[in-house]
Amino acid sequence: MRMRKMKNLDTRMENCAAYRIVEPAAKKGDWRSLKPGCTALWVEVGCGKGKFTAETAEANPDVLLIAVERCREAMVVAMEKAQAMGLTNVFYIDMDVANMEEIFAAGEIDRLFINFPDPWPRKKNAKRRLTHRGFLDKYCRVVREGGEFHFKTDNAPLFEFSVEEFAACGLEVKNLTRDLHKDGIVGIMTGYEEKFHSLGTPINRCEVVCKPFVLPPEEKKKKDEEETEE
Repeated sequence: MRMRKMKNLDTRMENCAAYRIVEPAAKKGDWRSLKPGCTALWVEVGCGKGKFTAETAEANPDVLLIAVERCREAMVVAMEKAQAMGLTNVFYIDMDVANMEEIFAAGEIDRLFINFPDPWPRKKNAKRRLTHRGFLDKYCRVVREGGEFHFKTDNAPLFEFSVEEFAACGLEVKNLTRDLHKDGIVGIMTGYEEKFHSLGTPINRCEVVCKPFVLPPEEKKKKDEEETEE
């Protein structure tokens, strides 16, 4: 998410520091200690300014929600929103989702949210799409078997690409729709979603059940080569 640089960013970050996890790797396997007794651990990828994050946390007080956002300018707005609402079950990380396995233990997450990611429309950038099989492999390692990730996008080509990727990886898809709000608002909307819904843009959504899977041979070979180089 791109935003203008904030001159007072550091001060604003400090003012809501209680909501920020500075060393997330140290919490690997122990995230639930942030809210003892929580019924589930949910993670949102790319929370932006945090409307969906805050409203989801408020609606599910027994759930621990961890929001991931690379853009610190957006993340501080999200943290300020949570602070203003007095939420105690949501925390924020500024990191790249590609590093999820360094932050979360195998099977530690119960549910993952992927809302309106960058579609990376050019074919050569397909591997950057957050629903590419390379990322799906990561999700299915950190989300428990039988857990889910919920995916929403206004970008029809990205959605069709994603559905094909889910099928290629043998993942079950539930509650698929290409016009989520056709008969009225369904669920909690992101700020981005509200804007495009008001313009009449159909919202695509589905739920995907996570399970271990084997990457197609060509993808597994590439991953093995990359790990060897590291």
